[in-house]
Amino acid sequence: MKFDWWLTGICFGRALSQTVTMVYAAALPVLQREWEMSAATAGAISSGYQIGYAVSLLVISSLADRIGARFLFIASTVSGAALTTVFAFFARDSLSALILYTLVALAIGGSYTTGLILLSEKYAPERRGMATGFYIASSSLGYFLSLFLSGLTIPAGGYQLSFFATCGATIVGGILTWITLAGTPETVVVRQRQQSFKKEVLTNQPAMLFIGAYTAHCWELLGMWAWAPAFMTACAVAQGNEGLGAAGTGAYIAAGFHLAGLVASFSMGALSDRLGRARVILVLASISMVCSFVFGWMIGLPFFLIILAGILYSFTSLGDSPVLSVGLTEVVTPSYLGTAFGLRSLAGFGAGGISPVIFGVILDWSNPQGMGQDYYTNWGWAFVSLGVPGFGAIWAA
Repeated sequence: MKFDWWLTGICFGRALSQTVTMVYAAALPVLQREWEMSAATAGAISSGYQIGYAVSLLVISSLADRIGARFLFIASTVSGAALTTVFAFFARDSLSALILYTLVALAIGGSYTTGLILLSEKYAPERRGMATGFYIASSSLGYFLSLFLSGLTIPAGGYQLSFFATCGATIVGGILTWITLAGTPETVVVRQRQQSFKKEVLTNQPAMLFIGAYTAHCWELLGMWAWAPAFMTACAVAQGNEGLGAAGTGAYIAAGFHLAGLVASFSMGALSDRLGRARVILVLASISMVCSFVFGWMIGLPFFLIILAGILYSFTSLGDSPVLSVGLTEVVTPSYLGTAFGLRSLAGFGAGGISPVIFGVILDWSNPQGMGQDYYTNWGWAFVSLGVPGFGAIWAA
């Protein structure tokens, strides 16, 4: 089989551009102390990013139907790198971080669904699950790199150094994306007069089921991503680690979770090409829901058991993402695919924007001593809140 340089380039560009997504979560245990934030305030910054991402996806996805996905993909990646640089230099308290991190998301969010549209244009259905899986796996690679870099830089230079390391990675990602897509033609599918948003999307039952399942998926996944590094830091403290060292340990372990998600993305996307989309979604959604109900109660147990559970949690919660994405491309007409992705993104990332705040509120409630302690000790109910919408994903499958 001929090596696919185009897919490799777009995936590595995506990976580097996405390193900004986890840099805040990795530094969160340190930032809560230095910026004197409650869990609810800390969660609000994560939510600001997710809501900004959702708005960007809605607008850019809809524009892609009219002006094409290629230009928008490049513009989102390059502008995201520029704003990540601003974030690295000027985010120094909770308010500035909320504003700047949201602006980063507004820029970089447009690179997600436009990339999926580019893949749907280039690959036939029998290879689309594989290609989509690799593309979404590249996001997990970016999150891993973000957490890995944070694990190196936070103990050495605090959160500021981790922000600057991320900044450099996104700049390289923007350049690589530009080079990869330089020779790719722009494609715009003309809409027919008899077509409408209501007919092609809103009353399209398979499409709405995929969108509903994706919404539940995002609530769980994005909430877990936002808080997993802090949870693993708390677990490290419970094992006797302290301070910046515990934060670095938490970041490294959460990075490993994203490697599991990386494997899940390309393997489950390819598996769904063979076994069918619904079957793979049903199994993965069921297991990840159980993980949400169990994971938070494990603090204090042997560390290796928590890590194994986290790997399974990450694998199953992300594994259905490429399946849900490629499934939508197969049930929506190409001329309305961007609009369908926009609606899906608004619902999914909107839910993912709310869940970290709800998680933080429950975390504050279940730890009444609040900021009087260095780290939270009761995490069970907060993680349970992530799993409840999983019933909806199972029903949709």
